[in-house]
Amino acid sequence: MSRPEYRLLAELEAAFDALIDAGETLAAAHEAKPGACWIFGEPETVSAERAADWLRHALLDVWYQDGQDGRATRTHIGLVAADEPLMDAVARTNIAKADFAALLARIKECEPELIPEAKAVLPFRHPELHDHLRGQGLARVHLKQCWRAIPVAEAPLARVRLAWYSSGRSIKRLTVQEAEQKLMKLDSEAAHVRIQLRKLAGIPSAEPLAQVQRQAPLMRANLFYREPLDDGRTRRAMNVALPLFVPSPDGRLPDHNLPPLAPPEQRTRARRRDEKLEDEPFLPSLRVYRYR
Repeated sequence: MSRPEYRLLAELEAAFDALIDAGETLAAAHEAKPGACWIFGEPETVSAERAADWLRHALLDVWYQDGQDGRATRTHIGLVAADEPLMDAVARTNIAKADFAALLARIKECEPELIPEAKAVLPFRHPELHDHLRGQGLARVHLKQCWRAIPVAEAPLARVRLAWYSSGRSIKRLTVQEAEQKLMKLDSEAAHVRIQLRKLAGIPSAEPLAQVQRQAPLMRANLFYREPLDDGRTRRAMNVALPLFVPSPDGRLPDHNLPPLAPPEQRTRARRRDEKLEDEPFLPSLRVYRYR
């Protein structure tokens, strides 16, 4: 390994240490002076000890587990009432996460071969965490679970409304040539692939196509502020995969609902009238649609 690669790996190790230390400090700060805490799926009132254990696990859950889909992340949904020092600790933790993410992006761009080595090395930076999780099937560090930010409300809230969002999707534009190349990487002798190649050959070569990826259901929080923010906003919506920290000088949580434990099986939002894609996939093997 060359000297620049060693330096990058050393920087990443230091950033990982800072991230874990910030999470530990945040968990300890909450344990020392706990405010109210609500944990999704548990009784509305939990003991301070249970809240401390849950929050520490949520903040330091940065590992793959055996059998986990590499694209999936674990969620820890809840609300935490936070005084000003605790909110400061959250801010410092999010800065450490952002620094780690920025360095990781730099490594992926200039030295991508370092990523597998980093995944193998980083868990041993904190052996007490590594040993603690060994019995749960620890495989390696989960980079996205390291850098995803902790959600925070900018100001005290009057209420929070939580709801499952299960209609999300990402859409990537493809050319006819790109779609053909993707199909050819499949088994081009298979009957269903040949059928799709013939369909593709029957449309104009300049026609744009859309490859759709359905996103896993996620929890959305609608925040309603007690007072309008400086920019006049009175509410905000955000995704919450980690505990939402809410400014609360008195240590109490705002009014909040109790969402169902599982997302709805069927689409709950009405289909937009300006839906631009056809209802049925044009190339099912690639989840590719034509525009209307």
